[in-house]
Amino acid sequence: MRRAVLVAGLVALLSACTQAPVADDSLYQALGGKPGITRIVEGMLLNVARDPRIVQHFRNVDPERLRSKLVEKFCVEAGGPCTYTGDTMAEAHKGQQISPAEFNALVENLMASMDSQGVPTPVQNRLLARLAAERGEVIRR
Repeated sequence: MRRAVLVAGLVALLSACTQAPVADDSLYQALGGKPGITRIVEGMLLNVARDPRIVQHFRNVDPERLRSKLVEKFCVEAGGPCTYTGDTMAEAHKGQQISPAEFNALVENLMASMDSQGVPTPVQNRLLARLAAERGEVIRR
C-alpha cells in the first residue's frame, strides 16, 4: 500500500511538471490584446521608416513578415495566446552590428508608438522590461 501511495504521488508530481503553467495575460490585456499590439507594432514600424538613425537596418526586410513576427513576439512577451515562429533574436540580427544607440532608437520608436496609442507608462515599462532581456542578443551581432 505504501508503494502504491508513493507511485501515485510520483505520477501526480510528474504530471504537474509537464503541464504548461498558467500564463499571466494581464500585460497582454493592458496592451489591448492582439489588435492593440498590432497597432503598436504598426506605429513603431512607421516611426522607424522615418528615423534616419536606424532605417538602414530595415531596407532589405520584408515589411509584412517583419510586422507579423513582431506582433507574434510582442504577444508572447506580453503573456498572450500566441506562438512566436520567427528566428531567435541573435539569428535575426546576425551581422547587423547594431549599436547600443541604434537599439535605444528602436526603443524610442516603440515608446512613441505606445504613447500614441494611449498605453500608460507603467504598462509600457512592463513590456519594455520583458523585451530588454534580449538586448544582448541584438547588439553587435
